Amino acid sequence: MAGSVATELKAEPNLTPLLDVVFQLITFFMLVINFSNENYDQRVRLPVAGSARPVEDEKAVSDDRLILNIDPEGHLLFGGEVQPLHKAIQTIKHQADLIKLNLKAGGQKLDSSGSLPTTVVVRGDRDLDFASVLNLIKACQTNGFRKFALKAMTRG
Repeated sequence: MAGSVATELKAEPNLTPLLDVVFQLITFFMLVINFSNENYDQRVRLPVAGSARPVEDEKAVSDDRLILNIDPEGHLLFGGEVQPLHKAIQTIKHQADLIKLNLKAGGQKLDSSGSLPTTVVVRGDRDLDFASVLNLIKACQTNGFRKFALKAMTRG
């Protein structure tokens, strides 16, 4: 027994399964995250209406929606930028064109009146004059939108 061989045991963990699990969790959370709150601009203070109630029709909830946030000066808040009326009209036209392209790509056709199936949700500030809302609604109607919903709060 002249010499003893000293062998060191190295315990290195296999990180591949751990990385796989982390990647799957990231993928899962990316798929289930709710991006719908992105459309609601916090700068808009909704008016208070005692008769305001949530939409109860499940079909109406599942329909496509275009959300228009309007600030107290009557400017459209869309995509994080403030747009005056002439720019807002161009944005509404662009959104209508995108919806028409999506319908065409999906093999769907517009009805005989040419109205789009998308509901326009108008979120106007409580200090906004109705003429500004009316101008944007007219711009929406010109581009084929026929379904509208006005948002309000039940209590302040």
